Amino acid sequence: MKPSINLRQVEAFRAVMQTGRMTLAAELMAVTQPAVSRLVADLERATGLDLFERRGNQIRPTRAAIDLMREVERAFVGLDRIAALAGEIGRQSAGTLRIAAMPALGNGLLPRFLARFLRDKPGLSASLNTLPSAMVIEAVAAGQADIGYADEPLERGGFLIEAHPAAAIVAIPAGHRLDAKTMIEPGDLAGERVINLDPGTLFSMRVEQALAGVPRLAALEARLSYSALTLVVEGAGIALVDPASASEFAGQDIVFRPFSLYIDAGFQMVRSANQARLEVAERFAVEFRAYLNEHLGKTR
Repeated sequence: MKPSINLRQVEAFRAVMQTGRMTLAAELMAVTQPAVSRLVADLERATGLDLFERRGNQIRPTRAAIDLMREVERAFVGLDRIAALAGEIGRQSAGTLRIAAMPALGNGLLPRFLARFLRDKPGLSASLNTLPSAMVIEAVAAGQADIGYADEPLERGGFLIEAHPAAAIVAIPAGHRLDAKTMIEPGDLAGERVINLDPGTLFSMRVEQALAGVPRLAALEARLSYSALTLVVEGAGIALVDPASASEFAGQDIVFRPFSLYIDAGFQMVRSANQARLEVAERFAVEFRAYLNEHLGKTR
């Protein structure tokens, strides 16, 4: 029965071809020189080929060895690529990460952090889809997103939820009369144009409840916090906004002050409880939480 070829024999052959010496090949493989000689001899018997001409301590590859080496190198390139990919996966830098996020995060802090997260992960494919919160939840439920960020209250089963509570803050044009105050009271907004952010949402209703009975100028509405904050910069009014959106406007003609009443402007990180654990998503969630804590402190 013809002996079979094994990987160790091929590794020994490749090491000898690369170094040109049995002794150097043995060092490369961390084995003895007789062990390398035996592996090469076994490969010759298994293939029926004379791979080396031996002249004393010198060896010279035959034409058959050179032809065989071409195939071996192609195979080892594939193995090296598999090993590299396995290493990248082990470092959580390969694979795919799909994120869905509400506009307050998806249009500012989140893509900024995602770019930083990807810097040392060239093998990681990622997507970021900015959606209304209700659609973020549905994307996670349908398996279209590995991780979601939404501000909708979630009472459905089948989700892993991490709350990120945050107090709404007041955005005021720089130089406004309220700029000098360290804390804004509801009554301070009397006679001001207060921008109604994302009308019809739970957050908008909370703001209206907090300002009930406070006489204000004619309404000004903006669907997105980014639009509302741009209006504030231009002096069109005052807005109560979430700290994540506010952080994107630091350094512009706008100041931020705490509001005396607590209005929840936070969000929830949502993942499916029914899908396999994805380490890169967990790592992303942990590092993004730290990033938020670092950056949102500048506007609180």
